[in-house]
Amino acid sequence: MLAETIRGGVSDPKAMSAAFESWVQEIAPGARGWLGSTGGVTDDNDLFILTRFESEEEATAHEERPEQGQFWAEVSCLFRGEPTVQTSTQVYFDTNGDLNSTGFVQVRFGQLGNVDRMMALMAENSPWRTSRAEILGIVGVDFGDGRFTNLVYFNSYDTAHDGEKDLPPDVRTRMDEMRSLLVGELEVLDLKNPWFGWPK
Repeated sequence: MLAETIRGGVSDPKAMSAAFESWVQEIAPGARGWLGSTGGVTDDNDLFILTRFESEEEATAHEERPEQGQFWAEVSCLFRGEPTVQTSTQVYFDTNGDLNSTGFVQVRFGQLGNVDRMMALMAENSPWRTSRAEILGIVGVDFGDGRFTNLVYFNSYDTAHDGEKDLPPDVRTRMDEMRSLLVGELEVLDLKNPWFGWPK
């Protein structure tokens, strides 16, 4: 699997939302290996989009499509400055419900001192499945040198914060260990009105 992330300030969130919807309806269906896209804009007009493909080859083939090149040329004017685009084939993806029911997505950026241990903790997913029913899915992307981005899909903004108040001891211990693996501060983006696109 390959994941591509796009991040940048935007001048017109409504126009960017319309562009995303147009891409999902008109361009994405013709992309071989497209697995889905998640995006949104924060209250501070910071855009984030993540798109997954089955393989690096299929992602590259999509980027070379004329219609994709034309779309990117047209939408680039909506960014304030140059957006940051990253790709990686080190992707973790898991679901615990219908992602179409997502009402809030939190995006987290950081750096880890021990990537292998973090991936092992994420793979041991039964605790969050049973104790955090408000979490509908998780995507984690490793960009090398410990740098990562992950997305957590919640059923609502309110339940995302309420769910952390009364965690079972084993789950809290696991989360504390995850936090101990961080190098520096964790940066967070809140997508309160997330956008989605999935293959039909």
